[in-house]
Amino acid sequence: MSTPAASPPPRTYQVRTYGCQMNVHDSERLTGLLEGAGYVAAAADQTADVVVFNTCAVRENADNRLYGNLSHLVPVKAAHPGMQIAVGGCLAQKDRGDILARAPWVDVVFGTHNLGSLPVLLERARIAEEAQVEIRESLEVFPSTLPTKRDSAYAAWVSVSVGCNNTCTFCIVPALRGKEKDRRPGDILGEIRALVAEGVLEITLLGQNVNAYGSEFGDREAFSKLLRACGDVDGLERVRFTSPHPKDFTDDVIAAMAQTPNVMPQLHMPLQSGSDVVLQRMRRSYRQERYLGIIDRVRAAMPDAAITTDIIVGFPGETEADFEQTMHVVREARFASAFTFQYSKRPGTPAATMDDQVPHDVVQERYLRLVDLVNEVAWAENSKQIGRVVDVLIAEGEGRKDDRTERLSGRAPDNRLVHAAVDPAVGVPRPGDVVTAEITYAAPHHLVADRVVAVRRTAAGDLHGRENAPASVLLGLPTVRA
Repeated sequence: MSTPAASPPPRTYQVRTYGCQMNVHDSERLTGLLEGAGYVAAAADQTADVVVFNTCAVRENADNRLYGNLSHLVPVKAAHPGMQIAVGGCLAQKDRGDILARAPWVDVVFGTHNLGSLPVLLERARIAEEAQVEIRESLEVFPSTLPTKRDSAYAAWVSVSVGCNNTCTFCIVPALRGKEKDRRPGDILGEIRALVAEGVLEITLLGQNVNAYGSEFGDREAFSKLLRACGDVDGLERVRFTSPHPKDFTDDVIAAMAQTPNVMPQLHMPLQSGSDVVLQRMRRSYRQERYLGIIDRVRAAMPDAAITTDIIVGFPGETEADFEQTMHVVREARFASAFTFQYSKRPGTPAATMDDQVPHDVVQERYLRLVDLVNEVAWAENSKQIGRVVDVLIAEGEGRKDDRTERLSGRAPDNRLVHAAVDPAVGVPRPGDVVTAEITYAAPHHLVADRVVAVRRTAAGDLHGRENAPASVLLGLPTVRA
């Protein structure tokens, strides 16, 4: 009697993600698809059988970064017969067949509108022994209907829309992700309830222009209604959203934030520039006065709200006077933090061909001044937190150890980063548990809480502790096969 042949081990994968939160969310879908098709995540010290690049096309050097990373895999692939490389995301949507011309060792190219095709394309490429390229021009299946493997047991992204109807001159996203497509509220709330049933405590509503939600089905108050509906989901402790656009930010949203207890006192609202002239050239349909007016109304409704932003320095035509207007808004708005960027040309955007490109040395000098001011303001705002008692949702990672004090890191309700002390007498928290502690020290980019009041163990913390169960089972992934 012959011994049956042993089954080959499952193929392994690695997903490398670049860019925005939408790409992070898409990568969760890609990993869910791969695991549903029988792949398993490669160990840190293991060469994966499939490497997937989920790309971004926002920065000028995005393609250089991609092709540099692809070139590093040439000898790796040569040494591992059967290895496959896939490129997806915004850069794949933009460059299409050019990727194979520049990197013929790539096996699969797929776009932003057909994430679900990846397992089938990999199998086709393997069987046919030739590269597969599939770029759809419009969304056919909303990404949130795809299986997911989340990195976190306690927090999740929930997409409310994809695409964008704006025409900012520095941004290529609308050309790559298309016009805005909105999910129905019932589908969104159904996903949120399912996530909470799995132990999720915090969700972040995600969209390219999240507060324009509802424009596709004609309800201008749809987003504020969605926020209020989140307040009725039992077990959902924290609700955040990103990123809104000032032109669509209305008072009904401010009221919903202030009146819904589980909507966190935090707002990330991109400024980009404080100069009305530059905002016009950017095709951003608001001006400094409107922006600061929104900040004032948010703070009137939620005095403790932490407000963060995005700022671009050195946009074409920006003068020193324009830059000083940006500095003025930073001083007035009192941002808790800001993502600051030196302008770089995005191929395919109107701004890339504008006259009056600002010299790099001027951009660099302004950028450093801006960073200094942002840090100064952030430190002053963080210092106001000393003495406050906050609930810190403990995150993944080992935390910090200073002066022999062990600390774990997490986020306060206003999304400030807090390094909370571990006090065994009170309890040792796990990722997903909540520590109540007093803020004792402030720095520009974090807070320290060394007096622990309480530790609350949660279902998310319990789930994180089940280390021997595969994440695809823990998170209720449906089984799909290519």
